[in-house]
Amino acid sequence: MQLEITGHHLEVTDSMNNYVREKAERLKRHFDQVMKIHFILEVEKQRHKAEATFHVNGNHMFADAYADDMYAAIDALTDKLDRQIVKHKEKLKSHHRQEAAQMVAAADSVE
Repeated sequence: MQLEITGHHLEVTDSMNNYVREKAERLKRHFDQVMKIHFILEVEKQRHKAEATFHVNGNHMFADAYADDMYAAIDALTDKLDRQIVKHKEKLKSHHRQEAAQMVAAADSVE
């Protein structure tokens, strides 16, 4: 997994960098096919914004989060990314077994 972290109007410190990497590992735990994640950390007036674009097989996804503290924004962002990854993973699951079971049940009820 490639991880890119950039800052706009903000210097990304080592502690922020490590924190983002730690949170990205949590995302990898749920879905190991994440190819690339690009985090952008920025400050807009008094609000801190964290946004990320990530690439999985065939899809590009985006999430952003705002908070008064950069670490809180990163936490909220990773929660959003986590939900999106779980939803994407559920879409990829094959549902043919469930459909086959329904067809067998319908055939049994006809007999």
